Amino acid sequence: MIIIQTDLGDLKVKLYDQTPLHRDNFIKLVQEGFYDGTLFHRIIKDFMIQGGDPDSKTAKPGQSLGSGDLGYTVPAEFVPELFHKKGVLAAARQGDPVNPEKRSSASQFYIVQGRVFSNGALDSLEAQSNMRLQRDITMKIQSEHRDELLTLRKERKVAEFNDLIEKLELEAKERLKNSNPFKFSPEQRKVYTTIGGTPHLDREYTVFGEIVEGLDIIDEIANSATDPGDRPVKDIRMKIVMLP
Repeated sequence: MIIIQTDLGDLKVKLYDQTPLHRDNFIKLVQEGFYDGTLFHRIIKDFMIQGGDPDSKTAKPGQSLGSGDLGYTVPAEFVPELFHKKGVLAAARQGDPVNPEKRSSASQFYIVQGRVFSNGALDSLEAQSNMRLQRDITMKIQSEHRDELLTLRKERKVAEFNDLIEKLELEAKERLKNSNPFKFSPEQRKVYTTIGGTPHLDREYTVFGEIVEGLDIIDEIANSATDPGDRPVKDIRMKIVMLP
């Protein structure tokens, strides 16, 4: 068990054994005292509170934060049973264009505050996720037929080009059916419609722990006044310690 100590109160954290790479990396950093004196540098009410940027230890007032790293990343560990309910600890990361494998930052993490969602809103999120998945599959298939498509376009064979595009789109839909389309489980729906969270982050960022005591402290931190860059106007520093 781990304690995140702040001026606003303490958060007791349980790390998940199902995500051993993230668990062990986090414990290593805690034991080294890495997090002591770092800030919760990014706060968005009804969304999350983020910390762990090494640059935040010596940051000046108003300094932009969030780009600091330790020179390595941690492979994604997506576990369906571990999702973005209120109070979970998850790893921050760079975006998909430069990080298609969704590898995690070595040190930066966030704690979910989130909000409560309706079943209709969850239905929409499922549809959006599967549209993105189908788009990615389509782009992959088209890249596999890139030379053929370029030849047809160069030769101005419009009908053949369009027929091939249509064929590839149908193939993408078939692959989507066999690629584990995104769907919220009954447990996720129950939690997201009662306790709340950030469901649109599922299968995008690795969840590796949860707050077991101190959910009210998350709300207090999330209510802090912030500047236009989402950094708290008044610094909120942390110290993280292992319990015996």
